[in-house]
Amino acid sequence: MNIQRVILSVIKMNLKAPFSTALGTLWEREGIIIQVADENGVIGLGEAVAFSTPWYTEETVKTCMHMLKDVLVPILLASPVHHPSELEDRFSAIRGNHMAKAGLETAVWDLYAKNQNKPLWEVIGGTQMIIPSGAVVGAHDLDTALIQMEAFVKQGYKRIKVKIKPGLDYKLIKALRSHYHDVPLMADANSAYTLKDLPLLEALDEFNLLMIEQPLAVDDIVQHRLVQRKLNTPVCLDESIVTLHDAESAIDLESCKVINIKIGRVGGLSNAIKIHDLCLQNGLEVWCGGMIEFGVSRAHNLVLSSLKGFKIPGDISASNRYWDEDIILPEVEVVNGNIHLSSKAGIGFELNHNRMAEVTTYEEEIRGS
Repeated sequence: MNIQRVILSVIKMNLKAPFSTALGTLWEREGIIIQVADENGVIGLGEAVAFSTPWYTEETVKTCMHMLKDVLVPILLASPVHHPSELEDRFSAIRGNHMAKAGLETAVWDLYAKNQNKPLWEVIGGTQMIIPSGAVVGAHDLDTALIQMEAFVKQGYKRIKVKIKPGLDYKLIKALRSHYHDVPLMADANSAYTLKDLPLLEALDEFNLLMIEQPLAVDDIVQHRLVQRKLNTPVCLDESIVTLHDAESAIDLESCKVINIKIGRVGGLSNAIKIHDLCLQNGLEVWCGGMIEFGVSRAHNLVLSSLKGFKIPGDISASNRYWDEDIILPEVEVVNGNIHLSSKAGIGFELNHNRMAEVTTYEEEIRGS
């Protein structure tokens, strides 16, 4: 692939409703849509999923724009790309900045699949064309949580994740479970607890949760081992798993039984596949996490979820879960709790250029020499 130009578009959209976690409340979402075009005019799509502020990781939309424009895109345009997996080595001299790397790398994956005239899920060895969908309850209070939960159950979502924190955990989960006895339910702590709070986490064992996600610090693997030893509920690691080595360490220490794989967090689709394969070999469950992203990233998450290890429904909801109108055509739809993969080449979706024009706040095109 001789990539000729890259278009970086910063977009911003209001959420249909505020989304709350232990880290704060989100009212709007900003992100970067990336288009890479080859000499034949074929375009691959990617999305940098960093937020406007560094509340999930240290990356932001502004830092990603800097890294893409000034560092990563020039590296990409310097020479042809034979396979997207080459980018890991090309970018290896640049530390961190996983979301910026992932946004560009996934766009190249889409272009690569389009040049082969194959669906990207088929190119990476995916076997599942029907992807079970999960939704997330993010609310500040019990009443709002119950309203969200009822809506998701009616819409047929296969698994519900509930955001928890000290003071909004046991009573919240108990109320939801008392109303919905059989719905697959999990809790996400977003690192809101410490080892001193272990009794709070142990109390959740009675609710038959699928897992408790990232109870301790975002950079911790060792202490999570102590939590997993105490709990019957599986511990899931999210923010702690940034590299393949992190996943290897968590497995060696028996710090968790589940790993949430996010393409943006781990630096791209290639690394996400490696972590999936490692977990599969070692008997750990995996699922695909979401970042309240726009349609392009959602499409790549669907591709990743086609791999055989993804048995737990991921955070891949319909486009209308967060947006009045998404930026892709067609929009992602959930039917009876499932999303059907497209047989079209690449990620199976294209940009809605009219919608992009409405929500784009800044755009820049970078051409190769």
